[in-house]
Amino acid sequence: MTDKLNVSVLGTGIMGAGMARNLARAGHGVRVWNRSRAKAEPLAADGAHLADTPEEAVRGADVVLTMLYDGPAVLDVMRRAAPGLRAGAVWVQSTTTGTEALGELAEFARAHGLVFFDAPVLGTRAPAESGQLTVLAAGPSAARDTVAPVFDAVGARTVWTGEDGSAGSATRLKLVANSWVLAATAATGEALALAKGLGVDPQDFFDLIAGGPLDMGYLHAKAALVLEDRLSPASFAVTTAEKDARLIVRAGQRYGVRLDIAEATADRLGRARALGHGDEDMAAAYFASFEEGKPPSS
Repeated sequence: MTDKLNVSVLGTGIMGAGMARNLARAGHGVRVWNRSRAKAEPLAADGAHLADTPEEAVRGADVVLTMLYDGPAVLDVMRRAAPGLRAGAVWVQSTTTGTEALGELAEFARAHGLVFFDAPVLGTRAPAESGQLTVLAAGPSAARDTVAPVFDAVGARTVWTGEDGSAGSATRLKLVANSWVLAATAATGEALALAKGLGVDPQDFFDLIAGGPLDMGYLHAKAALVLEDRLSPASFAVTTAEKDARLIVRAGQRYGVRLDIAEATADRLGRARALGHGDEDMAAAYFASFEEGKPPSS
């Protein structure tokens, strides 16, 4: 098969838009659909065709890439796309769905003759826009040459985790990675909130740990968003982070693992959402530390 493909991208939010744009820039034929058409419209300038329905978007596609909110959303959209699907097409499922939804998605793929790849990605807005995501992928070796140009367009690295997408090895690795990301984000917010409450200059904290084993670039990146009031546009929104945290908790419960930090992080993100920060970067969980979301004035 030629390395120039017809790719359908279903879901053009923070992540999907960047992925679709890089696919188009790589020379692939790209059709996009999004529940809110306004989020897809800017992609027309990059050569993507805007479809009015999922069925239209997937018609004639060699590869269908889904980047939606969660497992139920993926299944709903794929059912709507079903009349346009071609047997033998590859389905790259990149939505973070958790472990429970995978069985139903894989069964849908089998029922419609699709080659199923479990392929969540690591990264946020900037890596998605620059084609520097890390793709975690599981799927049959026989079809990897087909998906390689897609993964090369959207990512800087592909980590293969298995031969069977329905087994969920890529999704399970993604949940482990996200558990660390979310814990670090929550800890950053709490450290900043405690510093605010105790009247400690955050820079004194940064200087204290500088260059040592407690220092990390991620701390500085997320802290800067809070301290410099740069929480919008979100790299990874509070609402989506809360969804992922709850998927992690449920996965732990399913496999007999208690995850106290993940559960507390999910609740913390939920409070931030309820306080009106749902569309802001997940670093806005900082505000969940304060009554009514208002930091003390001194």
